[in-house]
Amino acid sequence: MNILFFSSGDLIADRRADYARMLDEAGEFAAAAELMEQALDLAPGWPAGLAMLSAYLEHAGETDRAIETLEILERLDDEDIFAARLKLAVLGAARAPAHPPGRYVEALFDSYAEHFDEALTERLGYSAPQRLAALLAETEGADRQFALAVDLGCGTGLSGEAFSERVTRLEGFDLSQNMLQKAEEKGLYAVLAQADLLLTPEESGLFAEDMPWQRADLVIAADVLMYLGGLESLMENVRALIAQNGLFLFSVEAGEPGSDFTLLASLRYAHSAAYVRKQLAQAGLSLKAERSTVLRKDAGEPVPGILFLAERNIRPA
Repeated sequence: MNILFFSSGDLIADRRADYARMLDEAGEFAAAAELMEQALDLAPGWPAGLAMLSAYLEHAGETDRAIETLEILERLDDEDIFAARLKLAVLGAARAPAHPPGRYVEALFDSYAEHFDEALTERLGYSAPQRLAALLAETEGADRQFALAVDLGCGTGLSGEAFSERVTRLEGFDLSQNMLQKAEEKGLYAVLAQADLLLTPEESGLFAEDMPWQRADLVIAADVLMYLGGLESLMENVRALIAQNGLFLFSVEAGEPGSDFTLLASLRYAHSAAYVRKQLAQAGLSLKAERSTVLRKDAGEPVPGILFLAERNIRPA
């Protein structure tokens, strides 16, 4: 679980927090929590410090104290940038929200951007874009070209690399400005812009005078839906983007049958295949292909996922 770091403004408190983090990484969880409490004595009400303390307490098995710390953090962190509500839900102390806080997701990926490609591809074995590209080739043929593809949650542009040879014009959208800057360095995208997939199409950032509705014949969302939870807003935006007979290609982490979506300990969401199919049908998208796969590794364990390819050719339910 990544912990966002923001300075307390007190050099000694920050230094103690750094030592606490090293102790936690070394498995000295109780010592890390004790040192983090000392840092907070110097910087009371420090949100990042409270987030770190709650994590170290949880690692040390002091769940009740971790919950108490998160409840304090939730009251202090108006934007929920440290995702206190999500973490409380994982610990069973709150109901899981339908969506993660946008500022948390934005800050999380801003912090990841510099080393994102290396971490995903080299350490975590991430291959969702390549697996999606293979599914597209298997279903549509390796030679089919697309005039305009929209890469939702484009990140640093890993999907752009996987699809650029099949696309005349590629547009990328992400919530994180730092990710967009890294994507720009790859030189693959005609447009890169910030967008929020949980907003309405009019407010999302996906549309402008030179970016009309129903313009894309391919929409890609690799490893994006696990940061959304409920998919109603996403599907509304996809339907607004996609042209008649256009394709929507995406991945989800595989959820339990019988549930719509589940908040995981990783603070990501898993979605059941049945829920995804229902959302596609309601958006007027017909399912063309579905494949179970492994998306990447997490803590050394394979993360099961599902790949979907859908087409817009029916009226929404």
